[in-house]
Amino acid sequence: MTPDTNKKNNEKGHLPTFFSSYWNNDFLKNFFDGGVPATNVKENDKQFTIDVSTPGMDKDHIKIEVDKNVLKISAEKTSETEEKDENEKVLRHEFGYTSFSRSFTIPEGIDTENITATQKNGVLEIILPKEQEAKEDKVKQIAIN
Repeated sequence: MTPDTNKKNNEKGHLPTFFSSYWNNDFLKNFFDGGVPATNVKENDKQFTIDVSTPGMDKDHIKIEVDKNVLKISAEKTSETEEKDENEKVLRHEFGYTSFSRSFTIPEGIDTENITATQKNGVLEIILPKEQEAKEDKVKQIAIN
């Protein structure tokens, strides 16, 4: 961080240099922003798709369940970092905890038995397939013999 940046941060009431990197940390940003991940919901003729931003989370950290007509997505992750010098003296020890929970009301007509989920590149994708609708009955003339 350059002295000009420090001056600028100090003028705005920000903590200088040493603490700046910690206050700009994504963990703290998410914590102070409420910790709710960005989510997109899309629909087409066959399904609803819910994309949830889950960077840094493994699938083992995430729980997805359906309770009656509610889809519940939750995640919990802890992390710990420790830096030591050459004499094994602890110089820095940090820990973190991140969690979130989101719920969505499932509309009628969703095949809850076939909901699937995948996670790739920090995005959790949940597919909610629509039930196969009964084919529309066409008006059919019946001839009298």
